[in-house]
Order: sequence, then C-alpha cells, then structure tokens
Amino acid sequence: MRKTYLDNIRWVTVILVLVFHVLYMYNAEGIPGTLGKITDMEIQYYDVFQYIVYPWFMMLLFIVSGICSRISLERKTAKRFAADRTVRLLVPSTVGLFAFQFTQGWINTSFSAAGSEIMRFPGIIKYLICVLSGCGVLWYMQLLWLFSMLLILVRRFEKDRLWRLCEKCGIVWLIIMTAVIWLSAQILNTPVVTVYRFGYYGAAFFLGYFVFSHDWVIELLKKWFYPLLAAAVILGAVFCCSSFGLNYAAEPLNRTPLYAAYAWFTSLTMLGGFAKYFNFDTGFTRWMSDHSFGLYVFHYLGISSAALLIAKPGLLPPWACYVVSLAAGFAAGYGLYAIISRIPYYRWAVLGIREKPCNAQYHETA
Repeated sequence: MRKTYLDNIRWVTVILVLVFHVLYMYNAEGIPGTLGKITDMEIQYYDVFQYIVYPWFMMLLFIVSGICSRISLERKTAKRFAADRTVRLLVPSTVGLFAFQFTQGWINTSFSAAGSEIMRFPGIIKYLICVLSGCGVLWYMQLLWLFSMLLILVRRFEKDRLWRLCEKCGIVWLIIMTAVIWLSAQILNTPVVTVYRFGYYGAAFFLGYFVFSHDWVIELLKKWFYPLLAAAVILGAVFCCSSFGLNYAAEPLNRTPLYAAYAWFTSLTMLGGFAKYFNFDTGFTRWMSDHSFGLYVFHYLGISSAALLIAKPGLLPPWACYVVSLAAGFAAGYGLYAIISRIPYYRWAVLGIREKPCNAQYHETA
C-alpha cells in the first residue's frame, strides 16, 4: 500500500521551501547570496519564518527520502536502484546545469558585487561561471544521489541486520538520537557553500532508511504526537527568540545543540502528525504530489528573476515585490515543468525523465 502521508509531507514541505525562499531573497539579517532588504523597516519581524523552518525542512525531506529508498529497494535490485537514481538525481544536477540551470547562475552572479565585472569576460568564461553558480536548489539532489550510492555499499555488508535491530527503537531511543543529529552537524560541512552538510543530512537520510521505514516506529510517533509537538514548539520558540537576527545558515548557530534538538523534534512531529492525520489522497493532493518535483526544481528561478527584474530596480513597492515573487515561484515551478517535461532531450537533462511526460513517482526517486 502506498504511504500517501509521505507524498503529502513532500509537497507541503516544497511549498514551505518556496515561501522560505521568497523571504530569504529579501532577508534583513544579512544572509548572503540574495538581493537583500528592500523595505525601510528597522526590523522585519516576519523574517522569523526563516528561523522557524530552516533547521528542519530539508532534514525532513532527507528522512523521507531514506524511507522511500527502503520502499524502492524492496522492489528493485541495487543495480536498477542505482541506475534510476543516477538518471533522476545526478543527471539533472550535473548535465542540467549546462543545459538549462546556467540561467540561474546568471541571475545569481547579477546579484553579486562582482556581477558587472564577470559580464566583461569572454562568452565561454561567462557561461562556465554561470554553470558553476547555477546549482541553486539542486544541491539536495546531488547529496541525495551520493547518499543513495553509499546506501548500496552499506547494504552489501549490513544484510538488514541493523535495519531489523532498529525496528525495536522506542521513544527513549528516538529522543537519544538527538545527540546523533547534533554530533553529525559538527562534521563534513563545506566551509563556503554551507548547504553541503554531508554529516547532518547524511544522518537524516540513513535514519530514515534504518529507523523510520519501520511501520511500528511510525505508529510510535503517531502515539507520541502531542508530546513531541509540545517539545518542538518550545524548542522552536527558544531557538527563534535567541537566534533572530543571526545567520541561521552558518556556524556557529547551525551546529548548536538547540538547533539540532529543534530540527530533530520537529521532524519527528511532522512524521507522526502526517502519518496520523494526512495519510490520505484526493485529486488535489495527487496533483500536488505529481508536480512537486517541478516546483522544487524551478521555483527559485522564478523568485530570483522577479527580484532581479522588478525588485532590484524598484519598479514596485516592497509588498508587491513579495507578492510577485511568490507568484513567480509557483508560475516558474509549474510552468517550466509542464514545458520542459515535453521536450525530448531537455526532459532527460533537466528533469531526469527518460520517456514521455509522466508523474513524479516519488517513492521511486526521492
């Protein structure tokens, strides 16, 4: 039976990512790589939304991806799993940069102080710079592909012994795993591009595979949903109050015990809550699930384009720039997915779709 709550977690989280990126684009906390503050407000209190979601929403996606990897490998050989993951994840996040996502790189360089200098370089140099700068949201797919390949190696030696052992995890062990998340946050972090947190997200992925792929563990989270929710709300309130105004995406903040605990308890709460209350599908949820991959891949291009073309020159008041950017994120996500998924070469290079346009089938790919 398809676990529809996983689909619902995914598309809801992608929407949270989109809203986050709108606020991130115009953040007043000095987070680099964006247009930055466009209002005359001394403090943008609504920026707190970034602090509410950033520690956990990508962790949650990696946990879900770990669960889905278990589901996929129960029906596929390791060879087929590796081939599918390579086409679906690695091709769009590498070949796709050269085929299309360099446009995102051009926009990113246009925000930087060195953007005008880069535009003076010869064409091929500008193109290569834009390719290197165009990764954007594709970092998630790159890490997920790497973790998937490591999983194949781990399975070769693990033989499901650890997986069967993790079925016995109780609520105390799930709480103790907070320490695992905190310790993993201290290692394998890239110094400049801070989203590449191999330890932090790798731990989430493998815990998804070994622990949360067990139905009994999910039932446990459903049972403890309200206490977990209370803990997540308290930790979130403390984190936001103590951290607002600081760079939530970089050290030392993103390696603190509070950051890790808030992220972990919120992820547990989301898993339990969706399994308890949102394990169903309708025509709307199926459509959202089928199109969430395109929304994820293309939404930031729409947001950043609106920021560059409308907000940067000040063509509209700040509040309207937020609204246009939000609408542009949805329009680019759904519109570009509908177009590119129908172009033979580009649907493979940019979206990892081998054949005719099809639904995302996320239990297989994410």
